[in-house]
Amino acid sequence: MSSLSREFLTMIARGYGLSEEQEEVFVALYGSDGNKVKVAESLHISPKALQARMTGVYRKFSVSGKGSGKFRQLQVWLLEKQQATSGKATTASTNVDIETLVEGCRENVKTFIQQRCGTMRVLGMEQPIGIGDIYINVNILEKLTGRRRLDMADLLENFNPDDFDRFGLGQVVQKRVSGLEAVQRYNKLMVLGKPGAGKTTFLKYLAIQCIGGAFQQTCVPITITLKNFAENRGQPDLLTFILGMLTDVSHADLLTILQAGRALLLLDGLDEVREEDSSRVLLDIQTVAERYPDNQFVMTCRIAAQDYTFQQFTEVEIADFDEKQIAVFATKWFCPQHPIKAERFIAKINANKRIQELGTNPLLLTLLCLIFEEKGNFKDNRAELYEEGIELLLEKWDSSRDIERDSVYKKLSPKRKEDLLGQIAFTTFIKSEYFFKRKTLEKPISDYIQNLPDVQADPEALLVSSRKVLRSIEAQHGLLVARAQGIYSFSHLTFQEYFTARNVIFAASHNPQYLEQVLHELVVHITEKRWREVFLLAAEMLPSADYLLELMKIQVDTLLVEDEKLQKFLSWGKEKSISVDVPYRFSAVRAFCFDLSFALSLARSLDHALSLDRTLSLALDLDLSLARVLDPSLARALVRALSLDRALDQDLSLALSLDLSIDLSLSLALSLALSLALDHTRALSLALSLDFSLALSFDLALALDLNRALDRTVALTSDPELKQAVHNLKAQLSDPEDNVEVEVFKQWWQSNGKAWIKGLRTVMIKYRNIGHDWQFSDAQIEKLGQYYEANQLLLDCLNGDCYVTRKVREKIEDTLLLPISS
Repeated sequence: MSSLSREFLTMIARGYGLSEEQEEVFVALYGSDGNKVKVAESLHISPKALQARMTGVYRKFSVSGKGSGKFRQLQVWLLEKQQATSGKATTASTNVDIETLVEGCRENVKTFIQQRCGTMRVLGMEQPIGIGDIYINVNILEKLTGRRRLDMADLLENFNPDDFDRFGLGQVVQKRVSGLEAVQRYNKLMVLGKPGAGKTTFLKYLAIQCIGGAFQQTCVPITITLKNFAENRGQPDLLTFILGMLTDVSHADLLTILQAGRALLLLDGLDEVREEDSSRVLLDIQTVAERYPDNQFVMTCRIAAQDYTFQQFTEVEIADFDEKQIAVFATKWFCPQHPIKAERFIAKINANKRIQELGTNPLLLTLLCLIFEEKGNFKDNRAELYEEGIELLLEKWDSSRDIERDSVYKKLSPKRKEDLLGQIAFTTFIKSEYFFKRKTLEKPISDYIQNLPDVQADPEALLVSSRKVLRSIEAQHGLLVARAQGIYSFSHLTFQEYFTARNVIFAASHNPQYLEQVLHELVVHITEKRWREVFLLAAEMLPSADYLLELMKIQVDTLLVEDEKLQKFLSWGKEKSISVDVPYRFSAVRAFCFDLSFALSLARSLDHALSLDRTLSLALDLDLSLARVLDPSLARALVRALSLDRALDQDLSLALSLDLSIDLSLSLALSLALSLALDHTRALSLALSLDFSLALSFDLALALDLNRALDRTVALTSDPELKQAVHNLKAQLSDPEDNVEVEVFKQWWQSNGKAWIKGLRTVMIKYRNIGHDWQFSDAQIEKLGQYYEANQLLLDCLNGDCYVTRKVREKIEDTLLLPISS
């Protein structure tokens, strides 16, 4: 330890008015190695007398604190004062000297930095992982999301809860900059972020990059965990704490580096400092930043965790991961040992937008990787997956790092916190509120916490407590986040849906008599797309989903009950399914007939019938579809055409999709009746498309498809009358492959196409009971669409990870898509 000159100490002692006894102890103690026992012996006084004199010294210098911290605090100040008085650094007086000093200090702290910052280990990792092996370049938002001056209308612009990109909920569209670029741009940076956003990892990465020479290579990196500093025994000031931490760097050398502005100070976790330590820590940071302004400071804190503003610091926010960052993270996590698993993980998470939404948070993405690494897939029960993620944010993440939080909120157990979040989610979701003002949140929070012990019932005090709870939820877990000034939302729509479902189920579980009412209130939303995930999660959460599924089935059946034509349509589907001789359950055949007839009716009602025709071609003839270039609307129509069959009977949908391709029909030997029905419907759809497309341009490919469909029907059917009827229809068409006849064919079709289609319909109805022109109105088509989606939702719940008795399952499956009279 460097000593101070006795002349300087004497000058300081007399300048601060120390008594002779105080000066004697002060000069002896700070002019030597600081050993109090030796100094007491040399002065022929007791250690107790020495301590009494030093108490007076500390009072004269206004030094506060406890124990050895006061001694070191004063010592640092004296070293600085001596250097300032001499007008030069103790160990360096030229630029050459400072470069040598920095290089030596970097070498001295290298091992310390590598050990402290070179690895990370979170959650259930069996062993630490290198920062360089997993770190993903973070993006920074230079304008804080929660401080944007936007109103509700701005946030809701272009927001459609029935059909929106889930990544878009609360997504900030402002330009992002890389984390390193932000640090280079601002020499004092406050990096804010949600829990698990990667703030600590970012600081570790900066330290490793600095000590490795890839970033700020002329600076000495110094990492400080603010929680450890705040709770350090003796409550030293920040410089004293740093000096005690870096034992391989002398006090004088460190002060020289700070005065030269050659330190990279990385201060982690301001939000983790306890409330009773907060004022002292904030003052220390402010003092050091003001005393050594030329150094680089980077400090991290959770969003909404501090009201204090550092005037010199620029505040930025860590952005959520985007799809590309998720893929890079997963590749680093699983590779090089498991590259195939990395590809499967990326494919799976891209296919499930709700799970992908969770992956925008690095901590939750780590959880997803751990689960996938162990199981090779995500959990079948999504409610359990979300619950594990929420438990991680609510409880495990802070407790794993021994962090205690303050405020009224900490008096709530994790379960009670979930109950409160359930109240907030349900009251906002049921009103279609995805963004809500602070006042909207304060009411359910007040209602919930007013019965807690030690919470004042006075309205004003209750309001203050409610606001503290809201800030705690935002800061401690990030489950609620500010989207603009005074406007909040759940950080992920998935969480709002989960807590809404949880609120429904747990409210009923606390009062079984309330279950019937709650579930009846739920099923009225069965045609609303935004409630779809709530239904799926509720079915998974219930001990038995029988009653919910039965109520859903009743609600679905009543959707078309008042429309006579639609009931007639369902009766036709029932009759048709009974009439064909196939080894499949009737409900699957009804679904198949519904798909084709509904798609055909939809095609006739829309202007872009040509596109829908190509969708049918894709669904019904795979060999032709390979040559088609489709847009997303066509892909969605294909899923609509086949998904219900697949949900009911995988073998049926597989056989249909393959057998109706000529190359695979012999292999699967599908029923001749269904093959004929499929080809007839396809031929009709092609004909209709030709009819609609004449106004735009004649499509030769469609004419070729039409001829092939007719040829296939002739080839497959064993009914001579049907074979002859189709042959006669085909004979009316000229060969479209003959280029000379194209114009002739076009003219003929324009004159005779409608009559020809009518003839085709007559043949299809007479021989196969298909091809009916239902002439549904737009309102009826919309109603059929809702009915279809509701049946699909019912099946998805039935086939999800829920408990349902065999009796209820079979009853629902066997009675799907039947008219109400059945």
